[in-house]
Amino acid sequence: MSAGVNVTSLPILVTSVTLDGLAQLSNQRLFFFFFFLCAYLFMLCSDSLVVYVICSQRSLHRPMFVFVAAVLMNSVAGSTVFYPKLLVDLLRGGRSVQVTLRGCMCESWLLYSSGTSSFLLLAAMSFDWYVSICRPLLYTVVMSPATVLALLLLCWLLPVGLVGTAVLLASRLPLCRSQLTRIYCDIYSLVSLSCGGRETLLSEVYNLSVIVATVLLPAIFVLFSYSAVLSICLRRSRSFSSKALSTCLPHLLVFCNYGVSSGVEVLQRRLQAGSQPTASVLTSILQVMIPTVFNPVVYGLKVTEIRAQLRRLLGCQRAD
Repeated sequence: MSAGVNVTSLPILVTSVTLDGLAQLSNQRLFFFFFFLCAYLFMLCSDSLVVYVICSQRSLHRPMFVFVAAVLMNSVAGSTVFYPKLLVDLLRGGRSVQVTLRGCMCESWLLYSSGTSSFLLLAAMSFDWYVSICRPLLYTVVMSPATVLALLLLCWLLPVGLVGTAVLLASRLPLCRSQLTRIYCDIYSLVSLSCGGRETLLSEVYNLSVIVATVLLPAIFVLFSYSAVLSICLRRSRSFSSKALSTCLPHLLVFCNYGVSSGVEVLQRRLQAGSQPTASVLTSILQVMIPTVFNPVVYGLKVTEIRAQLRRLLGCQRAD
């Protein structure tokens, strides 16, 4: 069962949740407000710019770039759930925020759906690269527009359903507490407020299965795919290997970014960071912030085709 669950307490009627993570930011409230505002505006502008370039240039209408645009659109969706609410909370000046239980669950659903969908999209991207490098003769057949559309729908709808079920299970738990040392709601924290028992155990087991299905298995598939690509590249010519690896590198960087951010958050929870509120708040912020700011920079600067189109759009080089 989750750490901090009080199995001896009696259930109470909880209609709202208190998030007191803002207390850790209260001494530098204005600094954090402008810092998060700049991060949000940068993310919106950079993601929108890269997505616009991909949509407007016919040369980029290929499966790999479709998945890149989908990852960045996911980033915008998740960030729009997180940043505006945080900015408003910082402006209000309180050390804690009260959120209705229904609103808290909705926020958890949106954030986790967006995050787990990104892992699945990265797995779809690695599948595209695996087919193009290891099975090039089958590429046009396997990665048809219908296949790409089916993968996109799977990557978006599967997390929505799985995470939605997890939120539904959490909503049925009897709660014994209503205070979280967080700045946003998440499913793990909601379950930790419960009184324990079979329902809590069922919810935790299901949450673990969702993590395995939407994070662990896609991560294993990504590692397998790029290992196969690397093996093929090492047996080809140096020019082919260099081009293929330079194109794979941005996707691996984004994958490592998501993996490390999520891994640190999970480890921090398992190490009983409830007694370290500053660490809990910091890791929860970094888990959302680092990928959203880092991803458009990687795709915009490291993917040659996107970088060339961005330079042309911004007037950094003459059109051919």
